[in-house]
Formats: sequence, structure tokens, C-alpha cells
Amino acid sequence: MASIKCISRRKARRAHFQAPSHVRRILMSAPLSKELKAKHNVRAMPVRKDDEVRVMRGAFKGKEGKITACYRLKWVIHVDKVQREKANGSTVAIGIHPSNVEVTKLKLTVNRKAIL
Repeated sequence: MASIKCISRRKARRAHFQAPSHVRRILMSAPLSKELKAKHNVRAMPVRKDDEVRVMRGAFKGKEGKITACYRLKWVIHVDKVQREKANGSTVAIGIHPSNVEVTKLKLTVNRKAIL
């Protein structure tokens, strides 16, 4: 697993914010719910498009929904029920950091089963 190995705060922050996409995937992990932790013996997993999550922090705390997009460039995920209305009436997804959500249901693929 790729991690940032540096003591210097400046270099660690630089490595974090300039991380390539394959490293950001690991850094954009979310904790699992208590049931999933007990079932899989894993504390957190990198988030994926069709996972179901519950927002734990922020203005949308308590909302549940499916992840519609993982925006690695902006360090956010978009959840289908977390939206706001624009002035012209259209809705736009609000970006949430993966550390502020809890995964309630995993989309299990062959690769993810191997990780678990």
C-alpha cells in the first residue's frame, strides 16, 4: 500500500495534495459500519461508485444514499441524495470527503473480495 512517508509537515502535505490517482484511491477510504467491520474484519475500504454510504458529519448528517461519483481530483465523493438546488432550479451534487461517511453496503467485485 502506498503511503506518505515523511516527517516534514511541508513535504507530507505536498505529497498528499500532489498524489497521483492510484494513491488517491487508497487515501480516499471510508470506515465501514459496525456490521461490515464484524463480518469482514476490516476497518476501512477505498470507496467505489456503487457503494451505499451514510453521511456522518456536516450539514447532510444522517442522509443515506448510493455513491454516484468518486471525484479523485477534488478529493470528494458524490452521493445521490446529497444535492442542493441552484438559483435556476437545477440540482447539483454536493461533494463530501470520504472520511465523513460510513459505508453501509459494499459493492463486492472479484478484486474487492480478494482485498477482503
